[in-house]
Amino acid sequence: MRGEGLAALIALTLAGCAGGPALLSDAPSAVATTAETSELAMTGRWILSAPNAPSCGMSFNAKPGIDSGTIVPEGGCPERFFLSRRWTLGKDGLTIADDDNNPLATLSYAADHFEGKSVAETPVTLAR
Repeated sequence: MRGEGLAALIALTLAGCAGGPALLSDAPSAVATTAETSELAMTGRWILSAPNAPSCGMSFNAKPGIDSGTIVPEGGCPERFFLSRRWTLGKDGLTIADDDNNPLATLSYAADHFEGKSVAETPVTLAR
C-alpha cells in the first residue's frame, strides 16, 4: 500500500514536469479561452483594477470540479465590486456577481488576466 501511494505521488510530480498545468499551483495556466480555465486556476487572490479608481484584492474560492465559487472582496473596490460574492466561468467568460446573483461584470480571459467591462460600462481588469 505504501509503495502505491509513493508511485501515485511520483506520477503526479512527473505530470507537472511534462509541460501541463501545475497541479498544486494557484496560478492560471496560459490558455486561450475561459472555458479551458479551471476552478483551480481561479482559486486564490486576484487584483481588480479600473481606470481612475483604487484597485482592490479579491479572494476567489472554489470546490474541485466546479467552474463557480465565492468571492471575498477586500475594501476599496471600485463601483459596486465591494458587493462581489460569486463567480462563474462560462462560454461568455468570467462573470462576477453579487449575493443575489446580479452580474457586476463579465470578463474575457486574455493571456494571464481577465479584462472586460462592468455593467456600468467601466473597463476593468482582473489579474494576479
